[in-house]
Amino acid sequence: MELSALLHDLHLSSSSSSSEEQSPSSPPPITELLSQLRVKLIGSCPKSHSLIAEIKQLFQYAGSDWLFSPASQDSRWAELEAAYVSLISALIGCAALPLCEDDCSPLSAAAYQSIPTQAAAVCAALTALLTTLGDRRKGGEARERTTSLLLAVAPPTCVFAVTHFQDQVWTSSASRAAAQGLLETLLSAGGWRDSAHLLTGDTEGSRGILGGVLDILQPQLTKDSWQRCEAVKLVFAWSLLQVTRPGLSPHLSRLLPPSLLFSDHHRLENCMLGVRCLHHIVLNTPPAELHQFNRAEVLYEALFKHLYRTEAAVIQLVLSCLLDLLVVLEKPPSSSTSSRRKPCRHDDVLRLMLTHMEAENKVVLRRVYAAALPAYIDRVGVAVCRHLWRLERVVLGYLEVRDPPEEANRLRMLEALQKTTRAAWPRMACRVDVLLRCLLRLMVDVSSDLELCDSLRRQLMDESAACLRLLDAASHGHVQRLLQEVDSSCCSLEVLGCLATAATATDSEAASLEAELSEPRRAAAAS
Repeated sequence: MELSALLHDLHLSSSSSSSEEQSPSSPPPITELLSQLRVKLIGSCPKSHSLIAEIKQLFQYAGSDWLFSPASQDSRWAELEAAYVSLISALIGCAALPLCEDDCSPLSAAAYQSIPTQAAAVCAALTALLTTLGDRRKGGEARERTTSLLLAVAPPTCVFAVTHFQDQVWTSSASRAAAQGLLETLLSAGGWRDSAHLLTGDTEGSRGILGGVLDILQPQLTKDSWQRCEAVKLVFAWSLLQVTRPGLSPHLSRLLPPSLLFSDHHRLENCMLGVRCLHHIVLNTPPAELHQFNRAEVLYEALFKHLYRTEAAVIQLVLSCLLDLLVVLEKPPSSSTSSRRKPCRHDDVLRLMLTHMEAENKVVLRRVYAAALPAYIDRVGVAVCRHLWRLERVVLGYLEVRDPPEEANRLRMLEALQKTTRAAWPRMACRVDVLLRCLLRLMVDVSSDLELCDSLRRQLMDESAACLRLLDAASHGHVQRLLQEVDSSCCSLEVLGCLATAATATDSEAASLEAELSEPRRAAAAS
């Protein structure tokens, strides 16, 4: 298609001041044209679909020498970059999301009715521009300046693509596909491998655009404004979760405050998103930087208060994040060589966790707590002695209650009991009688439960037998003496076989268990 025909369709011409210097057939300067297009887009919103389609054709069929070569002077090139950025902002504005009136309720789907069609059209226009720009860059024509222009237009383009490729109420399958294609075209045009490379760049000279993306998002991420646009938090979270160490550290001061804002929000989805962002920051930031300005302590206080919430999804995320954060804040109790271990934040979290577990009656929350408990016992090591009173009641209570169909609670409690026995030697000897009765009751219940599959029943029986062997080693054979008093008429053959296996541990097995527990025994006795 001829450029003159395109300009005629767009009703554009050169200004009177410059037309005298040009032949009648020559196109207007590109910077002037981009400025006119921007004004027309702003004036035609929201009915700009046909204009966007014509702009797409302009980017497709106009020569790259005219589109990207205003003059040799640096000042003119900076003017061209600014003109393209302004035009892209105007294009993106044609598919801008409406703002919420308050933070109490999101907008209805009807408010976004026209957005997917407009977004798909804008994606097509931007894809055409980036394709032409990418071809020029790959061809080696003015590579440095072309790359500079690409870096200028990449941040707003990336924010727009991420906004519209997610499965949200303001997108459709067509707009999501178009936005995904736009992001892939952007990656190809700039030679970036993936989204993480796009945001952070590399050490070989490829620059990232995370700073530019945050420049766009920052004005909308204040305490009073971030809730008004539903997409802002999603674009921020996507950008943050793509970045790993060491690319995250230079932007930490701009990434941490919005994450804390999200985590402190009353809506469940916002809180969960914030905790995920905080966990990613903890995992990908050096401990020394988290200690600067007391950041780690601020994170701990923000997360610890969430342990009083009752939503299982939040508790699961918080417990996982705290486990990784605590090792930044303090030395794990299990690695301490001191004979006297002072109470620490690990103890505070485990104490509150056990307190909530003991009183919890919601099945989903019980599963979340049970799944997290073994890792915390591993972390505190011999310091679990401080919590044996609560821990014993929790283990007994959870082993008594069925948890079909996978019996996850019982399996996690058996694992927790084994870890506790290994760590808290010899404090378990005085608890053998109570724990043995509970384990025997569990084995009888499992053997008579017809709803359990054979593999799960076998797993529960094996884990129970492992607990019996550990308790026997902890009590110097007391469990074996008690098992001899079991009335065989009250147990099935499966239970009796399992008890016989546990009671007839070989001397080598006993010696192995004794060696395994010898070090925890000395540490527990000292504490």
